[in-house]
Amino acid sequence: MKLSYSRSLLIFLLSSALPGHAELRATGDIGVVIERETGSIQIINTTKPASLSRIEGLGDLSHASVVFSRDQRYAYAFGRDGGLTKIDLLQDKIDKRIIQAGNSIGGAISQDGKVIAVSNYTPGGVKLFDAVTLEQLAEIPAIYGEDNKLSKVVGLVDAPGQRFVCSLFEGNEIWLIDAKNPRQPVVKKFKDIGKQPYDALLTPDGHYYGAGLFGEKGLALLDLWQPEKGVEHILQDYGKDDEQMPVYKMPHLEGWTVAGVWLLVPAVGLHEVLVIDTREWELVKRIPVAGQPVFVTSRPDGRQVWVNFAFPDNQTVQVIDLKDFNIVKTLQPGKAVLHMEFSPRGESVWLAVRDEDRMMVYDTETFQETARLSAQKPSGIFFTDRANRIGW
Repeated sequence: MKLSYSRSLLIFLLSSALPGHAELRATGDIGVVIERETGSIQIINTTKPASLSRIEGLGDLSHASVVFSRDQRYAYAFGRDGGLTKIDLLQDKIDKRIIQAGNSIGGAISQDGKVIAVSNYTPGGVKLFDAVTLEQLAEIPAIYGEDNKLSKVVGLVDAPGQRFVCSLFEGNEIWLIDAKNPRQPVVKKFKDIGKQPYDALLTPDGHYYGAGLFGEKGLALLDLWQPEKGVEHILQDYGKDDEQMPVYKMPHLEGWTVAGVWLLVPAVGLHEVLVIDTREWELVKRIPVAGQPVFVTSRPDGRQVWVNFAFPDNQTVQVIDLKDFNIVKTLQPGKAVLHMEFSPRGESVWLAVRDEDRMMVYDTETFQETARLSAQKPSGIFFTDRANRIGW
């Protein structure tokens, strides 16, 4: 009798201590939306869909990106002001925030989830941090050339084997960073890989790292299974006889698509999406599109590719069916579509429509709008299923 009473009293006290709004939340159903001009993010539910909370105080998010801890509880946001912010997605709060540089544009999380790497413009280089405490573990200055200048670092991704890969914009180099001992990382440098690598991506299997080149035609390709072979320069001839148009916004190779044997990438300064055969790394098709593509993003099953565009065509989104590489739908969601993110299994896609202060959700089979949510100048959209992908 006494035991039963004690148990009842304990249960009552514990339940009374819980806040009235407490709600269980599944981390696999969460996303983060960057509100760039207000230095805030929204945490969203990707299934309902719905906004769960807004977190402020993240600094300059004008070129922000996000990665997730392997348990999907924490998001790490990289800000243009050099801020590295760890966000608790279950408690709707900033867990820890540091200013680690003067200007940073992105980062990555290691294969084991224990190390955060940040790529910096100012000062140029890569820094490694403990994912739990944000303690700095190492700094790797992006020194190049005989004059020991510092280069902006771009295209930083995680790779299998506790490695990171990045490119040096002014240095014309690709670096392969072994971070098995994150306090003493080992860097292998590949020099003269092409002029001004501006962005890069890892293929989904972690096999190839490709850097887009702004200063010349083509891509720089590194085989991570055989790095001793060095960097190969591919697609040097595409568009060489075409009239070059002004580049209003650099395309993002983070949005390129690998579907089967095909690789689709945005062309620089042209109204085209390029189709590359990855068996021979040859250009096989140039798909005319509505403007200069920024993101070329694949639905998870690889059947569709969604493309958004730079100004003055950034109100448009086009859908390419990879069955025959034809455009099957052109949408006009609103002014300044900056980013697209697919639900984990691809039944829907979310669009950030910056100048309309909203997010829009579309059914990827019917192309019908299914939801819209308010957001303050949204840009990047990131879902927690990225935690289980290589190079994201």
